[in-house]
Amino acid sequence: MKKIPDSYKQPIPIKVSLLQPTPVTTAIVPLQPQEEKIISEQERLIAQVERVNRMAGELEAAILELKAIANTFNTQKRYSPIKPQPCKNICQYLAVSVPWVKQKSDKSFILTTRRVDLFRAEREAALLAQQLRQQTKKRLASQRHRKNKNRANTNTKRFFKKY
Repeated sequence: MKKIPDSYKQPIPIKVSLLQPTPVTTAIVPLQPQEEKIISEQERLIAQVERVNRMAGELEAAILELKAIANTFNTQKRYSPIKPQPCKNICQYLAVSVPWVKQKSDKSFILTTRRVDLFRAEREAALLAQQLRQQTKKRLASQRHRKNKNRANTNTKRFFKKY
């Protein structure tokens, strides 16, 4: 059998230069904000502005949905065959606004509020109903005019046939 020499008895060769300090010839550059960080902070700000405005839109939609549900509830309660109650609205409405972030001309931002128009749907429905009524009146008037014109033409033809 062959004998293997013990390797732990032999010294491990290490470079001496690693153990000794080396002189520094350049200064450490002071920490400065990198341009990427500035851009990312600006992007974060813009993203947050968009988030606030998106949440304001969602809040406005939720408020309008609340109003629609309350209106439905009021309508069903009034016409309930079981127990007719006096017409008392389940919800009252005061002026409402949601937070909103606007960008000024100098590219800075301003946190403000935006008014929620709770009765816009009712106004639009009333306007549409009025427009439809006017169109119907015009259509009926033109139909009457055509009928009268046709009668006049028929009467004129009959008159001339007699003579």
